[in-house]
Amino acid sequence: MVEVLFDDIFRVEGLNPPEGKKAFDRVTRIEAKSERFDMYMHLDINSEIYPLQIGQKFALLLVPTLNPDGTPDTGYYNPGNRQSLADNFEYVMYGKLYRISEGSRDKAEINISFSGLLMMLVGDPSHCNKFELDQRLYLLIRKV
Repeated sequence: MVEVLFDDIFRVEGLNPPEGKKAFDRVTRIEAKSERFDMYMHLDINSEIYPLQIGQKFALLLVPTLNPDGTPDTGYYNPGNRQSLADNFEYVMYGKLYRISEGSRDKAEINISFSGLLMMLVGDPSHCNKFELDQRLYLLIRKV
């Protein structure tokens, strides 16, 4: 069984926040808030292939492997007739956790880079305790 590091449903609250300019034509930075764990997130997505709108909800999963049995993978995409967690999702990215910080007692922040598309997840430190620096992760999204 695969180890799920984070699993929640988010609601899009903003697109391309005012503090940042839209740097790329096909990339949108979304601001979202989670329903279950009250986490706040900024996430860069390729909006040309996966557009999201304000008010839309999506399920987000962070896992170390796409193998349903939890066996580690090589980090290379190898299409075939094998089952994959990605089969149940619409948008998948592979990246590296490059920063974990605890600003105060009640807030922790993790930062992940998906080949230049960035994610910042902020919230209760108890929901971030499974993460490790330099960890390789898959982000999986599907609209709900």
